[in-house]
Amino acid sequence: MEIVADELIEARWLLPVQPWSLIEHGAVAVRDGRIVALGAAAELSPQVVAARHTRLPAHVLMPGLVNAHAHVGMTLLRGYADDLPLMRWLHERVWPAESRWLAPDFVRDSTRLGCAEMLRAGITTFSDMYFFPDAAIAAAQRCGMRMVAGLPVLEFATAYARDAAAYLHAGLAARDRWAGAPGLHFTLAPHAPYTVSDDTFGRIATFAAQLDLRVHVHLHETRDEIEQGLAQSGERPLARLRRLGLLGPELIGVHAVHLLDEEIGMLAEHGVALVHCPTSNLKLGSGIARLGDWLAAGLTVGLGSDSVVSNNRHDLFAEMRLAALLAKGSSGDAAMLPARQALHLATLGGAMALGLGEQTGSLEPGKAADLIAVDLAAAHLQPLYDPISQLVYCADREQVSDVWVGGERRVASGCLQNDDEAELRALAVDWQLRIASG
Repeated sequence: MEIVADELIEARWLLPVQPWSLIEHGAVAVRDGRIVALGAAAELSPQVVAARHTRLPAHVLMPGLVNAHAHVGMTLLRGYADDLPLMRWLHERVWPAESRWLAPDFVRDSTRLGCAEMLRAGITTFSDMYFFPDAAIAAAQRCGMRMVAGLPVLEFATAYARDAAAYLHAGLAARDRWAGAPGLHFTLAPHAPYTVSDDTFGRIATFAAQLDLRVHVHLHETRDEIEQGLAQSGERPLARLRRLGLLGPELIGVHAVHLLDEEIGMLAEHGVALVHCPTSNLKLGSGIARLGDWLAAGLTVGLGSDSVVSNNRHDLFAEMRLAALLAKGSSGDAAMLPARQALHLATLGGAMALGLGEQTGSLEPGKAADLIAVDLAAAHLQPLYDPISQLVYCADREQVSDVWVGGERRVASGCLQNDDEAELRALAVDWQLRIASG
């Protein structure tokens, strides 16, 4: 049977992720932004009539990576607040800088720079949490990325909104303005239990149910957060969210470094998804999350970069490798989080955590053609016994050569197709001079 396609992509290895298999000399046929067929190239290619035929002789062709938690609007503050614990990081550096510079142009340019970095690193979908979401969405649309825009909510005033009601109003208005935009989804994004009141959480729960939105929140990131919760309400933050009716399959908890056994069980019982940010957790001194216990409990887990102010890179290759190594080192079990499972967290796990598992995160007929090609030909990647292990433990984001989002090629042979790197560098330098001069 003849298969008509816009593009046929052949690669040395095809890694669908779902189902778990590694197809040598595989191929994927794409039409109208979706995967229409995949399999062994020798069997599939003769059936396909395609307008374009791309051959990748030393590459793994796999799903695009899913960055399940980021603050991409902070990219222009990369390296600005290094070597400080979270509360000092916020109070002494980040919040003062935001009070001076936070504005739509700052968020737009930050997001544009961050999207370029993520695309070059093989990230095709990201979940954001930052102010002025209109500006961030505009930048992501320009770059052609799939985005989950978090609508931020806090109790205190910023340049974006004066109080929790104003944050909700502004965020939901942005959602209405961008309704139907390609590749765009939304969450409600209360910052954290220590910055959001019970009344506001109640309103968020109501809106989430009425509008079918997930809730994306920092949770149990530090011991300080838990101590504050106990001092203010007599409850640990997770218990408070349970009391307020927030626990359920629509909740996405980020960091979750400090969980008790019973809290892990509670999250699993309610179907809460978690996002693991290992680099940020270490850099801010927050601790090491109990990832092995999360997975053993059956939790859905994705990986996130967090912001480049607390990480310095939007790099899920680094997060995969670090997540696997920390899981092994902290458990004393070298078999903990094998390469295959780490790769799942960075692809389908993240998509499922965001509620996008039916759309992206794996290569299956009918799903969006969000694809990346990773070149494993370099000498420093040889010898190559197991491509999956090589992806997690040896390859870096620099090996990503080509990226497709919804069937559109956004990176070709390492070059951005929707933006200009020289212009991005000049933009970043201009902002650096302004910020450094105060």
